Amino acid sequence: MLRADLLLHSKPSPPPISFLSSPFHALSSHLPLRRSLGRPGLLFLRRRSNPAFQVYMGLILSVDAVQEMELDSLVEISETRTLPSALSYMDGVNNIREEVEKLKANPPSSASGVLRLQVAVPPSTKALSWLFYQQRSLVVFPQFYLLKEPYAHSSCGLNPINSVPAVSGLGAAIYFQGSSHIQRGYNLVARYLSVDSPMIKAYGSLGIDHKKDFLEKDGTVSFCFFIPQIELDESGNYSLLASTIVWDGHLSYTFGKALQSLELCLNQVIYEVPPFSKHSSWFNQIPGWPSHVKDIKDGQMVYLTAESLAQIIAGGSCFKQEEPSNYSHSVLRLSETVSISTLTFTGCYGTNCSLMRCANINYLWASLIVEECVRLGLTYFCIAPGSRSSPLAVSACRHPQTTCISCFDERSLSFHAVGYAKGSGIPAVVVTSSGTAVSNLLPAVVEASQSFVPVVLLTADRPSELLATGANQAIDQVNHFGKFVRFFFSLPPPNDQVPARMVLTTIDSAVYHATQIPFGPVHVNCHFREPLDDQPRAWTSDCLKGLNSWISSTKPFTKYIKMQPTCGCSDYDQIVEVVQAVQSAKNGILLLGDIQNEDDIWASLLLAKHLAWPVVTDILSGLRLRKQLTSLPGIEDSFLFIDHLDHILLSEIVKSWVKPDVVIQIGSRITSKRIGQMLESCSLCSYILVDKHPNRYDPSHIVTHRIQSGIPVFVDVLMGIKFSWENKRWCTLLKELDIMVSNEISFQISSECSLTEPYIAHVITKYLQDDDALFIGNSMAIRDVDMYGCGWGKSLHSDVHVMSNLELLIHCIQVTGNRGASGIDGLLSTAVGFAAGSNKRVLCMVGDVSFLHDTNGLAILSQSKRRKPLTILVINNHGGAIFSLLPIASTTEPTVLDRYFYTSHDILIGQLCAAHGVKHLHVRTKVELQHALWSSQKDQTDCLIEVESCIEDNANYHSVMRKSVSEAVDQAWNVLSQFLSSDRINDRPSICKISKMVYSQYRIELCSPPTSSLWNDYSSSFHREGLLLSIELDDGSLGFGEVAPIEIHQEDMVDVEEQVKFLLHIIEGSEISCLFPLLKGSVSYWIWNSLGVQPSSIFPSVRCGLEMAILNALAARHGCSLSDVLSGYRNPSLGNHELVRSELVGDVIVKKSPRVQISALVDCKGTPKEVAHVVSQLVKEGFNTIKLKVARRASPIEDAIVIQEIRQVVGYQIHIRADANRIWSYKKALQFASLVKDLGLQYIEEPVCLESDIIRFCEETGIPVALDETVDNIKGDLFIQLERFVHSGIVAIVIKPSVVGGFENAAMIARWAQLHDKIAVISSAFESSLSLSAYIQFAYYLEQQNAAICTMRNKECRSAISHGLGTYRWLKQDITNKPLAICVHPNGDTIEAAIEDADIFLQNFQINHEIIQRVYQAEQVTSYHLKVNTEEISYSAKVQEVGLDKNNKTVIFLHGFLGTSQDWVPIMMTLSATRRCISVDLPGHGQSKLQAKPGLTASVESVAEVLHKLICDITSGGVVLVGYSMGARIALYMALKYKEKIHGAVVISGSPGLRDDTSRRVRAAQDDARARKLLACGLQCFLETWYAGKLWKSLRGHPHFRQIISSRARHDDIQALAESLGALSIGRQRSLWEDLKHCSRPLLLIVGEADAKFKEISERMLNEINSSSDADKIENEVPLCDRLVVPNSGHAVHLENPLAMINAIRKFMVKLDQR
Repeated sequence: MLRADLLLHSKPSPPPISFLSSPFHALSSHLPLRRSLGRPGLLFLRRRSNPAFQVYMGLILSVDAVQEMELDSLVEISETRTLPSALSYMDGVNNIREEVEKLKANPPSSASGVLRLQVAVPPSTKALSWLFYQQRSLVVFPQFYLLKEPYAHSSCGLNPINSVPAVSGLGAAIYFQGSSHIQRGYNLVARYLSVDSPMIKAYGSLGIDHKKDFLEKDGTVSFCFFIPQIELDESGNYSLLASTIVWDGHLSYTFGKALQSLELCLNQVIYEVPPFSKHSSWFNQIPGWPSHVKDIKDGQMVYLTAESLAQIIAGGSCFKQEEPSNYSHSVLRLSETVSISTLTFTGCYGTNCSLMRCANINYLWASLIVEECVRLGLTYFCIAPGSRSSPLAVSACRHPQTTCISCFDERSLSFHAVGYAKGSGIPAVVVTSSGTAVSNLLPAVVEASQSFVPVVLLTADRPSELLATGANQAIDQVNHFGKFVRFFFSLPPPNDQVPARMVLTTIDSAVYHATQIPFGPVHVNCHFREPLDDQPRAWTSDCLKGLNSWISSTKPFTKYIKMQPTCGCSDYDQIVEVVQAVQSAKNGILLLGDIQNEDDIWASLLLAKHLAWPVVTDILSGLRLRKQLTSLPGIEDSFLFIDHLDHILLSEIVKSWVKPDVVIQIGSRITSKRIGQMLESCSLCSYILVDKHPNRYDPSHIVTHRIQSGIPVFVDVLMGIKFSWENKRWCTLLKELDIMVSNEISFQISSECSLTEPYIAHVITKYLQDDDALFIGNSMAIRDVDMYGCGWGKSLHSDVHVMSNLELLIHCIQVTGNRGASGIDGLLSTAVGFAAGSNKRVLCMVGDVSFLHDTNGLAILSQSKRRKPLTILVINNHGGAIFSLLPIASTTEPTVLDRYFYTSHDILIGQLCAAHGVKHLHVRTKVELQHALWSSQKDQTDCLIEVESCIEDNANYHSVMRKSVSEAVDQAWNVLSQFLSSDRINDRPSICKISKMVYSQYRIELCSPPTSSLWNDYSSSFHREGLLLSIELDDGSLGFGEVAPIEIHQEDMVDVEEQVKFLLHIIEGSEISCLFPLLKGSVSYWIWNSLGVQPSSIFPSVRCGLEMAILNALAARHGCSLSDVLSGYRNPSLGNHELVRSELVGDVIVKKSPRVQISALVDCKGTPKEVAHVVSQLVKEGFNTIKLKVARRASPIEDAIVIQEIRQVVGYQIHIRADANRIWSYKKALQFASLVKDLGLQYIEEPVCLESDIIRFCEETGIPVALDETVDNIKGDLFIQLERFVHSGIVAIVIKPSVVGGFENAAMIARWAQLHDKIAVISSAFESSLSLSAYIQFAYYLEQQNAAICTMRNKECRSAISHGLGTYRWLKQDITNKPLAICVHPNGDTIEAAIEDADIFLQNFQINHEIIQRVYQAEQVTSYHLKVNTEEISYSAKVQEVGLDKNNKTVIFLHGFLGTSQDWVPIMMTLSATRRCISVDLPGHGQSKLQAKPGLTASVESVAEVLHKLICDITSGGVVLVGYSMGARIALYMALKYKEKIHGAVVISGSPGLRDDTSRRVRAAQDDARARKLLACGLQCFLETWYAGKLWKSLRGHPHFRQIISSRARHDDIQALAESLGALSIGRQRSLWEDLKHCSRPLLLIVGEADAKFKEISERMLNEINSSSDADKIENEVPLCDRLVVPNSGHAVHLENPLAMINAIRKFMVKLDQR
């Protein structure tokens, strides 16, 4: 007991910064608070007698005794430490105990704090079972349990229990109680909760009616809150076991005392917690709970977080009582005598009536059977109708603890039982009549036996005297299921001469056999004589002798106890050979088969992390379809999941290389036949198969070590051994091949416009919520999902508040199916049972034949007891599609296939659904499927989605998919294999680094104006400007690229140079992957992951020039052509010789370089005859394709006349294309079409101005159409947008690489076009010969690609395509002295460009220096220190500067908290061409030093003053401020106060402050606590906590996140940094909201799209400024304040999407100049 009088004589000191340690003793008393007279915010204690509640652990505070409390006194530290994940619950407890021992040796120095230790434990450790087993031996209070189901909305900041995960806890690290002053209670709780540790919560209850007699008489408690001492949170695929320590030196409750309290609690914790049963009623067995439970009528259990408390305190709100939802369940046990609950208790187990009241002996035995089943936990009864089974059926239905379901079809019913057991892990009980009703169970019995699913079969039977007599429904049912059951017993007909104990022991034995390894079905045959109803028949009670103890208890009669062996798999000596094999592995593979147990999945994840081997996941492993729980980058890189090994093995070359030497298979059989064949063909050193059961799953006879063991037990052995795995090459190559296959599958599926079966398999993960499950049918359904299922998805709840140590941030989607016997019968019924057993929302995916085989399952579906809605996805291809993919399809007559294999049908599934009252949706397109899946997720009803498909189309598409993937694997392997011996092979196979990038601006003269502009200037000279990029690799190889925007681009020269300059400063040292040139997502991956720049933020022309330069550099490095680089370095040793081929010309074989045909371009100026003459001249030169610019005359009729004239002159042998550039209205386009429909146009580009009219134009006119600008303007998902134009009337896609964003995007569009039988035409945009040469190589690569596609699809390849590269004729000058030759070549008759010439041009490229305007020379950043003094502070700042002071144009950059001046350098370098750019280290940051005068502290105002003085010292002119976050607040303040000096400000993620005093006090207190933690725990620990906040969720997804965090550790003075955090807190800054109304300087507000908080603040700021009535607010109707929401970014806009921000800042400064 802590004496209050000792406290009153003590004089606490301010919270110390240095570390302390104190002796400690147990504390168990009520410690109310009063305000200290000596120091504001200091809390004292006094004694209070007669406590209302018994609390045995932790610190107890009485809120009623608190007179007043300051809010600026939060605990010094609040921290959550995540310990390494534990393989078992016991390991988790031990991990916490070990951490406690470390804390005893090295306690924190802080005088007060909250420390949460948490560890992830297996998911079977559930809150309910954990608390149940703990409470039986603990005397620690409070004890609580909260169960979350659906979400509910709370309007007052407190969170109802149904909005938190299921959680239970015991003990109180700190406990608050009170009968009044609820607001004061909130204030007090807030001291111990931190927004930086959101996992630390306070639980409790409000609105308890103290007048109720279930409380102690002197108890007047109306609310209580507590932070649990020990807590268990359910969290999807794992549970979090946590212990919380609260100490407070202000209350003389030291860390030592708090630690002792935790140890006392830990010492009582039960180490062994049995697995959780979803359908147990354990609380009914808890001594003392039901008798003291009181339903809450006037209160609600809640939890409190720091964030919700801040809202409550700021708003001064009180708790508004809300009725708890009917699905909310909670129990709060405050002492041995006081419990409150919203749970409904049903009393003890037992029969519904006394056994003595059973009407006859049949019903006595039936009641005993049902009761014993219930006591064993079997409460789910599947009852088939029948007379002989009446006693069993009636007894089951009458029992209060059973759930009964029925069906007229025993086969469906038994499969339903199998599904229930799969989902719950608990046997279902099947009750049938005699005769063939029993035989109908056989298919399900076989499936249960083969897949080790426990089921109890209770089959009624005729008595023996009626057997073999011809009696009705009498067959021999003895051992009816043979070896497929684990246990059989035939009960005699009920007889009161037979002890009833025999019935109970029989059931006990049967259930034991069903639930012991190997699990499986058991059969109890029950003979019954008449009467079968419950008419009275006398029976003697002597048969109940010996059952008195059983009748008075709730336990089964026989309790089976299985002694665990003292040594097993855990004995190292027994598996030393296995360990040695694993240790010696060079090419190991971890193969995860069918794993249904969640703890087994958890253990497999830990093993995958520990081994670091490639992990091949079967679809039934639970890890094939997974979701990422955090936005942190690299989570997927923590595991080497190889999801597509099946399709990797399609390549014969790769299959010969994939030779693992050691395989560990966890779980039973695998789905992929190809993987099985590969393993069989390998000369494996060791094949280790681990599973619980002893059965042999080794069809290839290759298993060398068969370990019968629980998976966690085996994993535990390997986890204790350190493996030195060094073969990164094996892992990296498999991973890269898997990525390429994944990309190819995604491309093929996305680019196919029709709804295909692989598409369904690929996208279903997207529509599965985190708690959903997938049931897959056999045949094609499971194979498709196994091959095409998408491995990585984003969880809906992905904002996990952890940054490190919690390694397994993966959510697994449970997948199951009937793979025991792999039949197609009973699948729907099994799925319904699985949904009931798992208590999850289930998506069932089956084929039509499988569905029709079990339509009686729809009858079970209508019985929706204890089940969430089920969505059934039926793929209806009107037959058995799998046979179309087997060899028999190619050797058998179609009629035989159709009738005897496909079993084709025209059954209307919708009418079957209507007959059963099931909602039916029929879909035929991708969009319809998406809508159907979304609606089925939202609705709370069962739904069947019928997807229309076709056997033949499905077979063809699978064939194309296999060939495409095989070719992609071959291409990737061709690249990767060249670097097998490279020392650079690491996590990513890079081949080189970029050592330098430079650029220059050129200006070349054109012969005439470009046709892209409506040129009205008749000047004699026209020019083209652009940038010439040069990239040098680490071996000295050079590559050149061109950036040349024109009018049709979204950017101009200033824009593109801005981006090029930024990229120049960040690109140096970046590595180039060898897969970069394959253009299948590898370029975008490199831009984002290597450069850290959003690919979509780079201007198209910039990206095109960058890709061109890198690809040319790679070609130079390998001595091959650009087209060979794009093709995967087909044979670099051949060099240019590969470009020479032999062709037959007449009777002579000539050697000829491959060539690309060129289309001429005609502007169509002049009269029809003049234009026709020009065209005729071009034809004479050798052009066979002419593109005419139309829609530039007064009328379409004039353009038609021109084409008519051309046809008269040149005839119809020449291809004519027309380009209307989207100028015509639909009416004018029709007019033109009507006049040229017979003139043989190859196509017309963009005939109408509206996209919506394109298809309409095609259908009405029949004239072929080509797309150009339509493709250029596509935003968002490319393939979804292109799907609109799959119409056959659209025959070509014109692709300008510089407009669509480079070669990768162009290749993607071209490939889509080729797959849809459209011409892919590469077009230039009046670039120089450099770009033309690259486009020629690119066009040749695309033609080769098209030839491969045609071969793959057995289609004839088109004749040569003329590409739109005729703009070379516009070049009067070129950027090289030796332009590319495009002409009629020897042995040719058309204008062509030779691939060899283009290659030579690129390899020997020399710059024509006469056309170079300037060369960019990277400026050097100057760093220096400036010292500035004011009356309050002395400030020494590090200053970084770049750029010349041009016309007094200076920009000052202010960083945010934890940043430095270095953050702005790349952005400053970008803007330095026209501005003097300066950044400074703000006080406390980087190398700055700040010293305040005695008695004074820094503030935003004083820092602004000293910065103003520094700026005045730097420049005499006005400046523009650019500030981010904290720097934005300072910039805003300075713009409002120092108007003469500050000409404008850019406010990035900034705020004018908090409006009310209370909010500011709360925030100041929070920042003070953070500052104390920074000093107490160090900067690195602080960074982990700081950047785990939800404000940084978007930033955490940045690939350079870890580097960004590292850069935040570069501060010279941590003490000063901590002081700046408190002093410059927004809580201590005066609100500027009112000042905004008087703003007179232009402001630009920049926020990230994902930053909801600051988006709202910036919008309010914008309205506040622009709606002000000051006359000088608006100049020339231009708003004073602008706002930019930057896409694809969050709070840290300048780091997440810098290019968009740079462009906005420059344009803002241009506007300032114009003002």
